[in-house]
Amino acid sequence: MMMDDLYRLTLVDAVRRMASGELSSERYTRSLLLRIRQVDGAIDAWACLDSDAAIARARECDARIRAGRLPGGLQGVPVGVKDLVYTRDMVTSMGSPIYAKYIPATNGEVVDRLTTAGAFVMGKTVTTEFAFMVPSKTRNPWNRAHTPGGSSSGSAAAVAAGMVPVAIGTQTNGSIIRPAAYCGVVGYKPGKAVLSTDGILPFSTSLDQPGVFARSVDDAGLLVAHLAHSRWTISPQISALKHAPRLLATRTPVWHLAGEDQRNRFSTDVAVLREAGAVVDEIELPSSFNDAHKVHRAIMLYEAACASRTVRQHHGSGLSEFLRKALEEGDRISTSEYERAIKKQEALQRDFSRFTDDYDAVVTPPATGEAPASLDTTGDPGFCTIWSLLGVPAIVIPTGLGSSGMPLGLQIIGNQGESNHLLATSMWCERQLPFRNLLAREQF
Repeated sequence: MMMDDLYRLTLVDAVRRMASGELSSERYTRSLLLRIRQVDGAIDAWACLDSDAAIARARECDARIRAGRLPGGLQGVPVGVKDLVYTRDMVTSMGSPIYAKYIPATNGEVVDRLTTAGAFVMGKTVTTEFAFMVPSKTRNPWNRAHTPGGSSSGSAAAVAAGMVPVAIGTQTNGSIIRPAAYCGVVGYKPGKAVLSTDGILPFSTSLDQPGVFARSVDDAGLLVAHLAHSRWTISPQISALKHAPRLLATRTPVWHLAGEDQRNRFSTDVAVLREAGAVVDEIELPSSFNDAHKVHRAIMLYEAACASRTVRQHHGSGLSEFLRKALEEGDRISTSEYERAIKKQEALQRDFSRFTDDYDAVVTPPATGEAPASLDTTGDPGFCTIWSLLGVPAIVIPTGLGSSGMPLGLQIIGNQGESNHLLATSMWCERQLPFRNLLAREQF
């Protein structure tokens, strides 16, 4: 490939070529930096990016590869990291002017695991303010008048536009699945505690879940395999299921919010999977889930209010009015209300495990539809809320375009502890629902 085209490589291909000596990390990184110079002026996916430092890190990786010191399975790969994850050698601003010059003393654990695997941080990708819902500067690369979603706005946009092969994000409500769906990439959160939250600004400790963005299920699985906490084993080489899966298609209590494009896309995706041999039963969640969104909000805002008290006491004027009001709502939630919500969360986790007993996965829309044609919103996270509350693994694969030419996708959810099986199931679905990503269309 010409250097100008190297940014198109998948993660799996880039790793293979660098391990074999066919491609250097420096050459690959320079291609990505060139791509960033070409397109990021219109997208603004990066909060912190030092090109010279990135090239220096790539050269260090090449030196280790030449010396035969291949520390892991991601040698030489540049990775985008959400600007909520601590990095000791670059600013971690958390999307807030309060932390505009903050450089942590330590890395987040996921960053250390990246380094151990031989990869390096290309730069910090834009997050919304403290990973909540106030829009960031990032635009959707498919159409710059549309939101990229949030809160992992920059990670989703950077991967979609070919500025980096993969990126790290976090999700408390819909902050990985929704922007991935809006930007036409794969978004994967492997479930609560699979990836460590150490060294990541907490918003809601019971709900915060790191995850990744990639342009294929294969790439997402490879990255997560090297980020996973030591007590979890994610296979770096996932194979698609050899048999057609048994799936549960559920509309969830927020189905009424789905637009016509998303409803039609979901029906089409289900029909395609059935035609390919999958058993897809359409069954609604038990009635116990009817108030799940209220339970999620009570836990999220109570914990966020507790976590932010010191910041609000000393830097309250630096918060947006929208976030400040949400945290004040959290202040009004009593400890007894919070404890009841935690008990309900635990009960719903048991209910979901029984609900999915005989199935490989649940499928449902990832969002209400295409990314809104507005930069004043990050979109509705409602189709992700229940799965964040349960802490189960969830992934979105892009499957088509809506009437405005913006991506739509399919969300696939597994049971806790079944991340490998969910990846295998999702890879099977991905093969039946091929999608031409933005790099294949080259719209800008």
